[in-house]
Amino acid sequence: MLKLLGRDQQLVLPFGLTKYMVLQVVAALLVLLVFRGLAKRVTHGQPAKGVWWNFWEMLAAYVRDEVVRPSIGIPHDDHGHGDGHGEGHHHHAEHSDISHAVEVGHPADKYLPYVWSVFFFVLFCNLLGAIPLLGSPTANINVTGALAFVTFLHVAYYGSERSGFGGFLKSLVPHMDLPAPIAIVLLPMIWVIEAGGLLIKHGVLAIRLFANIMAGHTVLGVFLSFIAAEEIVANGALWGLVMPASILAQVAIGMLELFVAFLQAYVFALLTSLFISAAVNPH
Repeated sequence: MLKLLGRDQQLVLPFGLTKYMVLQVVAALLVLLVFRGLAKRVTHGQPAKGVWWNFWEMLAAYVRDEVVRPSIGIPHDDHGHGDGHGEGHHHHAEHSDISHAVEVGHPADKYLPYVWSVFFFVLFCNLLGAIPLLGSPTANINVTGALAFVTFLHVAYYGSERSGFGGFLKSLVPHMDLPAPIAIVLLPMIWVIEAGGLLIKHGVLAIRLFANIMAGHTVLGVFLSFIAAEEIVANGALWGLVMPASILAQVAIGMLELFVAFLQAYVFALLTSLFISAAVNPH
């Protein structure tokens, strides 16, 4: 059974396509269909009606209000830190910006399209694994690696857009008051460490999603193999006991898998928001 499972994961389709490539397209189309339908229902300011549409609207609002806005906050700059008058003016302007944000939207909403896209894409990829004979594209390290790489590109883009490319690279090193001879030696070393840390964080983003989704599928495969193994090894003597126990275990793990599918999409979106926040709010 495990051999068949492993062979199925390596299934190669015509034109060099693989199963995971097709499933990613399916996940993207499902996201498009769901949110095109939702967008049509709220275009004129009317609330969406129906449990199905309310569910997706609730998830989108939760990601916006509990993930993106609190994590990214209101991007700040370093202007107006001169004398007391300048500081007061800066605080007054910031207060005005906050009031304006409450009326027409939050400044962090600028980054919502990408975070929403990655959250729902990862979620649908995870949920496809609950359908027999399909599988989760996010159980493939190449898929999660590509997602993490695209996230890294967005983080670098948003940081460069906010501070300039040079400013983004400079912001990787925290401000320190050091004598010039020490700064010349120490700061480049710190920059290399911080830049490496930025790459490692995005690498971990890929590995944690892959590991969590893959682990659930592996456990399900092991429980399913118990049925065949018992029939072969014990000549079916305990098959009547092992079979229902394995099925019940699969149902329980399957329910846990549904929870993990939502949880891992949430974690990916949260970490993405935190990385964007660090890029647009340099220390």
